[in-house]
Amino acid sequence: MQPHPIPDTAALEAELVGSVKAGFPSPAEDVREKLDLVKLLVRHSASTFFFRIDGVSMVDADMDEGDIIIVDRAVEPYNDCKAVCFIDGEYTVKRVEITADGAVLLPCNAHNTQFRPIPVGPDNDFLIWGVVTYVIKKA
Repeated sequence: MQPHPIPDTAALEAELVGSVKAGFPSPAEDVREKLDLVKLLVRHSASTFFFRIDGVSMVDADMDEGDIIIVDRAVEPYNDCKAVCFIDGEYTVKRVEITADGAVLLPCNAHNTQFRPIPVGPDNDFLIWGVVTYVIKKA
């Protein structure tokens, strides 16, 4: 896995047509503006990375196979955050439960019993690599 940071000069512009009601329909407004997706989604460009989800252990956290997650290494990990973690030579994305004894990496797929919590203790080579800040869904 070779993550690459977002260059400070990166920009991904799209045209924002306006807002759309998720309740009752309304006439479309003719409001258009430029939308810089990098500025919208990336707070710390030097410490932000994009990863594609490979697997189904996080589907109940809305991270499906093929989705893109945005991970910020500058965000301080917190209890119950979703994070990319390094444990014993491998990277994984899980929900992190921080305990007095260490941490537990929790999968989020209630329909698949093959995914079990991963307890983390002093004997593990462990690092919370970065916190997931956004999920970009594939259609």
